[in-house]
Amino acid sequence: MIIAFLRASSRFLIFGLGLLLGIQVPAFVDQYRLRVDAHYREVSANIAGFQHTADVMFGGSLDALVSYYRESGDQVFQSDAASVQTIVDRYRRFSAEQQIMQGNLAEAAWHVLVAADAELLDETREQYTYTVPLDALALQWGAAIAMLLLILSEACVFGCVKCTHLVTRRKHSRQHLV
Repeated sequence: MIIAFLRASSRFLIFGLGLLLGIQVPAFVDQYRLRVDAHYREVSANIAGFQHTADVMFGGSLDALVSYYRESGDQVFQSDAASVQTIVDRYRRFSAEQQIMQGNLAEAAWHVLVAADAELLDETREQYTYTVPLDALALQWGAAIAMLLLILSEACVFGCVKCTHLVTRRKHSRQHLV
């Protein structure tokens, strides 16, 4: 009786935790997407002048501009080459991230889970505020993750019970053989 109660209660607990976790997915992905956009806009403003120079002098190639800075006889240009390269690298990085985050929520969520930009992910985690949105999308994600966790936990319990049953049967069969 107590075991049946605990099993039913654990199911509700797992489902509830899964629902709360799943509801956070769209909100977290949205906050990550907003952070990507903010960084992309900032670095786009930072690179605009360099891009204009690259367009006019180097056929639009930022790499050629950076090479020119590095190879220049002017120490100021040589010194600034690393800074310009950093801006170019950040622009490319955030531009690629911006492109990826334009996809649908499932693709964006998968990207955040397995291949998010470490800097942006850390910032999002640090400043994330937990929400309980009651829109259809959040509830769908919540229900899906809750059901997935429930199915996985049931499969684990079933596997453990099955293994225990097999071990017990083997012990009994060995005892009868002896």
